[in-house]
Amino acid sequence: MNVLILGSGGREHALARACARSPQIGKLIVAPGNPGCATVAATVPLDLADHRRIVELCEREAIDLVVVGPEAPLVAGIADELEKEGVACFGPSRAAAQLEGSKGFAKDFCRAFGIPTAAYGRFRSRDDAKAFIRTRGAPIVVKADGLAAGKGVVVAATIEEAEAAVDALLPASAASGAEVVVEEFLDGEEASFFALCDGVTAAPFASAQDHKRVGEGDTGPNTGGMGAYSPPPIMTPEMSDRVMREIVLPTVRGMAARGTPFRGVLFAGLMIGSDGPKLIEFNVRFGDPEAEVILERLTDDLLPLLEASAKASLAGFSPTFGADAALTVVMAARGYPGEPARGTRILGIEAAERVPGVAVIHAGTRRTADGLVAEGGRVLAVTAKGHTVGEAQERAYAAVDRIDWPEGFCRRDIGWRAVARERGAGS
Repeated sequence: MNVLILGSGGREHALARACARSPQIGKLIVAPGNPGCATVAATVPLDLADHRRIVELCEREAIDLVVVGPEAPLVAGIADELEKEGVACFGPSRAAAQLEGSKGFAKDFCRAFGIPTAAYGRFRSRDDAKAFIRTRGAPIVVKADGLAAGKGVVVAATIEEAEAAVDALLPASAASGAEVVVEEFLDGEEASFFALCDGVTAAPFASAQDHKRVGEGDTGPNTGGMGAYSPPPIMTPEMSDRVMREIVLPTVRGMAARGTPFRGVLFAGLMIGSDGPKLIEFNVRFGDPEAEVILERLTDDLLPLLEASAKASLAGFSPTFGADAALTVVMAARGYPGEPARGTRILGIEAAERVPGVAVIHAGTRRTADGLVAEGGRVLAVTAKGHTVGEAQERAYAAVDRIDWPEGFCRRDIGWRAVARERGAGS
């Protein structure tokens, strides 16, 4: 099977590594890819907004399956255009991708189909949004309606902070058409749950817990993710069953009922509270850095799962994962999540990968005549497996310490919740 993966980050490197292991793989191309992707696949420079060139590449290389990594091409309708040309695509249509493309759409969808989520309001007027905030009180959450690369969310501790978030995320003129969603603050523990969907059928895939805040102790501004681990102890088999029953399956049925069947991977960002799971938000692609840890644990061949999801033949599939835990530490460039330093040289990748159970996933790197350099905010995802989360954590940080990159930084507490639970269980 000839496969094209679209994207250039850590998620796409992890997907390429998993697809390359398949006995069914023929050509494997990642566009535009990165130096890590190039170790397991051919890479092709390509602007993901240029759908015509993507279709032409599929024709030229006789591509059987396209796997879309990031959300923006899906929201822009790449799956629809590929389907017109008879190319199977792992990823939802433009209409189904609204689950991530519009926070307001997703909230209204949840209300219509009885999916548990936070109470909310949708606003195009700053004054109306602020009046709602003053009525509800703080803490409260303010979200940009559209795509914001994981950074369009402010969890405000005070009314003043929430009103400042409205001003930052919403233009002064309501005529702009921009919108914010203001919703109640949910208390509990966050988790990421992934299910494969073919429009009719859904199969639970895996769960993970990521660390969004830039600083240790979960402090500072939100990022695209500073690390993750899988499986999170809070996602017991019973809790996973509830998520499938109360959130995933109603979503699949609801999208089919709307005439916009969902195919691909449904990523439910959850808050697990005392009364069970509630949806924080939907994503319509694999998470990053969650993909790095869940794909490291997958023992099945990924390729037939992706194909079955794309071709509405998922019934009967039940993905299996190893008992080992996996943990990834994101190394980011100084300045992130603001303006990151670019072009700084990175050494020691090979030494890091000599730590048992470690793979260094490239997220934002570029190969130059002088060697490997940073090209983005989140640059590397140092990923390790271990019998426990604690062992995976030890291995990941041992590998991080072998990487020579003075201009990079990372959190030193990835996986702290699970490690604390393991230590408590062992005492």
